[in-house]
Amino acid sequence: MAMNTMTKVVLLFLLLSCFGCSDASSSEDTPDTSGLDLPGWQLVWHDEFDGTRIDGNKWEHEVNAQGGGNNELQYYTARPVNSFVKDGVLTIQALQESYTGPEGTRDYTSARMRTLNKGDWRYGRFDIRAKLPYGQGLWPAIWMLPTDWVYGGWAASGEIDIMELLGHENDKVYGTLHYGGEYPNNVHTGSNYTLPAGTFSGDFHLFTLEWDNTEFRWYVDGEHYLT
Repeated sequence: MAMNTMTKVVLLFLLLSCFGCSDASSSEDTPDTSGLDLPGWQLVWHDEFDGTRIDGNKWEHEVNAQGGGNNELQYYTARPVNSFVKDGVLTIQALQESYTGPEGTRDYTSARMRTLNKGDWRYGRFDIRAKLPYGQGLWPAIWMLPTDWVYGGWAASGEIDIMELLGHENDKVYGTLHYGGEYPNNVHTGSNYTLPAGTFSGDFHLFTLEWDNTEFRWYVDGEHYLT
């Protein structure tokens, strides 16, 4: 079963790469894209965001006001004001504004992007270099959902949270695996990583998931914190 990646809410700057294996410090404004040549891994998908617009061959926007299953308050749009590429970074921007779309009116907007049917993988290494927002009520996240849902609805077919941050804890991120039966009979397991100094909003950091046929491994800036 393949999974596709998704980003949501207000992930301010993001660089995503996927490394597949057939067998087996940055500036304040620009992410460091070095170090992507990894022994034992073959690069099969990446986006450096070095163009002038979001690449529609790699990403699609989800446009809705359904709350994401979490009672979220924003309207996800495909407008350039909520997501855009400039100077080698993708910015996803949440705004406090009244916005009306086909599903009603909301007082906030943001963007939610995914690689469904454009980048779907079973096993691999996923590297995302990002600078995260902070503030009460913000919830930036990078996660993977099934492409085909062969074992049933959420979370029977699984969900892999590569990174989640709660806006009032801007020095801590979470890695989580959701599985088991369909909601409400699902379960989850995971852990968190706290920066030794600074915050995730102060600079770019590298978030990594390695997934093979035996286990999942989570890293922050190359430091392993969860299997």
